[in-house]
Order: sequence, then structure tokens, then C-alpha cells
Amino acid sequence: MHRFSHLLNNPQFYKISVAILIAIRGIFNAVVPLMDKTEARYAEIARLMEETGNWITPQIDYGVPFWAKPPLSTWLSAASMNVLGVNEFAVRLPYLLLVVAMVLLIGKYAKRAQLPFYLPGFILLLIPELFLHAGVVSTDTALTLAVTLTFLSFWEATHNGKKLWGYLFFIGIGLGLLAKGPVVIILCGPPLFLWMVFQKKYKTVFTKIPWILGLLVTALVAVPWYYLAEQTTPGFIDYFLVGEHWLRFTDSTWKGDKYGFPKTQPMGIVWAFLLLFALPWIQIIIYKVFKTRVTIFKDEWVLFLLLWLLWTPLFFTVSSSLIHTYIMPVMAPAALLIVHWWPTIKSKKPLVIASLSLVGGCVLFLIGVIVTDTAEQNANTDKYFIENHPEQIKINEFYHFGNKSYSSQFYSNGIVQSISLKELKAKENAFWPFCFIIKKKEMKKLKNIDFSNFVLIDENKSKFFYSVPK
Repeated sequence: MHRFSHLLNNPQFYKISVAILIAIRGIFNAVVPLMDKTEARYAEIARLMEETGNWITPQIDYGVPFWAKPPLSTWLSAASMNVLGVNEFAVRLPYLLLVVAMVLLIGKYAKRAQLPFYLPGFILLLIPELFLHAGVVSTDTALTLAVTLTFLSFWEATHNGKKLWGYLFFIGIGLGLLAKGPVVIILCGPPLFLWMVFQKKYKTVFTKIPWILGLLVTALVAVPWYYLAEQTTPGFIDYFLVGEHWLRFTDSTWKGDKYGFPKTQPMGIVWAFLLLFALPWIQIIIYKVFKTRVTIFKDEWVLFLLLWLLWTPLFFTVSSSLIHTYIMPVMAPAALLIVHWWPTIKSKKPLVIASLSLVGGCVLFLIGVIVTDTAEQNANTDKYFIENHPEQIKINEFYHFGNKSYSSQFYSNGIVQSISLKELKAKENAFWPFCFIIKKKEMKKLKNIDFSNFVLIDENKSKFFYSVPK
């Protein structure tokens, strides 16, 4: 234990640990299958973009526009697959690189406090929510980097006088608009305004930030795509701004969602997500805030980070339609607050050991799942059906009963088609061989189908894979 305590004082420990954590995440990015619905959906949208060459309108199927999110994440995954091929590692690589960018962006704040450069990145990667999303195909990682760039650029622009940071502030907003939309303004604007008011920094903010040219920079980054998207598929702006950015958060029964379903949650569940997916670091922050509550407003850096950390969960407290990834934008301030209090934290050793053990436990669990048939039998993906029976997919017509899954679309390179009950009935005595996937819970719909015409060639916990004998 004494030796481990010595390691915590060695900058190389954090540098090597960050490299190992990133490498581990990269390995799992390559071997863990894409899961339905969310991750496989975004992966398929990116695959379609790469295949069709349509870089303006993301598509959820051939010729079907996907209006729910802007294209930054899709662009990144599509470009990666264009270089590295269509596979899990390629589609996930951009999100790992975005996390690496965050690690490098926040490192200097440790150096300023005479602490190891990679300490903030080490803590960041040990936050369960962040470590998980260093490899998940979603829009939240890109938004998190955009929010982090926006906040830290604002701080630098108002403190070190370099004009570049002022423009990076507006670039961050523009990237956020391309990552997830106007929510970037909602997440950044109020806490920055409150910090300015509490610290009485009106003159500094209005003189150090290049507002006129900066807003032009934001417009140049984001507006061209919004204009082209509306011109290409009229109706996008109304659906995206009104539906996705108002009704989704204010009405859990909203019926206008074209691509999913309302995720009704109890009010305030976002705080439970934060306490669970940011442990044990968020609990340390709560303790430190309580201990220093009298002097918090006297430290403008701590106040800045706390406003950044608290605003996002406060904003989503009144929303009943949210998922745990909505806390992603506050992972950076959580890590930076821990770094700020690092010299005064007496329980460093058990904290680090507990966090590393948590990550290590997850790694061992995933290894166990992968080396056994657990993933193949239980994972919510059609990868293994397609991977284990390439000859069926190559020579047969390939269907998915009802709505086709996004994983079957991705792994079959778009070959799979949906098939209805009527169409399947008509194919009972087909001359041309075909195969199809069906959910086990939907078998009751096929009671009038003569399954003696089909051969069960594979199955997992939730689905059957049938073929027609040649």
C-alpha cells in the first residue's frame, strides 16, 4: 500500500494509466457488438451516409431522412468508416478520440496547480459514465466536447487575454449546434451568465469576448448545414426545433417522435443518474462543497465549475423524458473540481483503488462475456446470426419479420429487408431460398404459418433465425 501511495505522487503513473485506460476502451470498441436500438441505429445512419455519399441529410434507411439529430457525430463515424472500413472499431473510433481531446484540453489546469498534467484525464476516465461513452456511438460525446470547449474557452478568454480563446468559445457553440442543436446554448448560457453576475465581471465579459465577430464565427460553423438540411428536406427545422427541443422535454406523451418513443422517467431522476454514474467522485464533490460552503463564492474558479456542474441536472430536473447520458456534459467540471481539491483529499488511495477496481470489474465482466457464448446468446444484436451464417446472407433473400433491427441493417450492409405476415405467408412455398429473423415474442403472430417449410438454423435468447431448405 505504501508503494501505491508513492505511485500517486508520480506523474508517470497518471500518464501510463490514461494510456492503458484508453487502450482498454479501444480494444472493447473493436470486439463488443453494436447493440440495438440506440447505438446500432446511429452506426447504421453513419454507414448509410458513407455508402450513399449523402453528407447533408442523415438517413435512417435508404431515402428516409433522420431529422432527430444534427450530423456532427454521423460525419465523424462515416469519415472513419470511409478510411477504416465498415466495422465496430471504425464507427466508434471518433468517440474515443473526442475523449482523448478532452483529456488533453483539461490537463493544463492541473499543471497550473503544480499537479500532474494527466491527473484530470485519469479522473475523467475513471468516472463510469465517461468511460462507458468513450466508445458508444451517440451524439452525447460530441456535445460533451463542445460544451467543455465552450466553457473553458470562456474562462481563458476572460482571464488570459488571448483573442484566440474568444473565437474558440464561439466555435464550441457552433460545434454544439452541429452535435445536438440549440441545447448547447441552454446548457452553457445560464451558468456563464450567473457566474458573470455573481463575480460582477460584466465589463470583462463584454470586452474580452468578441461578440460580434464571434457570433459570425458560430454562424459560419453551423448555419450552412441547417440551411442545406431544410432546403434538401423541407420540414426539418420545424420538427427538430419544436419537436426535439421543446415537446420532447416538456411532454412525455409526445406522439411526434418519428424515430423512437418517449422515455418517461420520474421527475428528478437526473440526480440519481449523476450520483450513480459519477461515483465515487461526485460524492467527494458533495462533501467538499458542504465543507467549504462558506467560502465558495470567494473562489471564482470553484464557483465557475460548480455552476457548470449543477446547471445541467437542474435544467433536466423538470424533464420526465431523459436518459442517463444527459449528464455527460458535466463530467469535465467534476474531474476539474476533484483536481482542485486533490491536495486536501485524504482518502486518495482508497478512492483510486475503488475506481480502478470498478473499471477492472467491468473489464473482467466483459472479457467473460466475450470469451464465452454469453454475448452471443444474450446480447441485443443480430451480429452473430449474420457473422455465423454468411453463406445464408450471401445467396438468400434476407428478411427480418416486422421492423428490421438496426444491427441487422448494419452488419448485412443494408441487405436485410422487413417482411410482413402476409409476405411471409406468400413465401411458404417459395422456389427462391430465403432466410429470416423473428423475435420469439412475435411467434404467436405466425400461428397460421406452416413451419415445416422452414429450418431453424440459429437462435438466441430473444430471436429465431430460420431458412428455407434448398
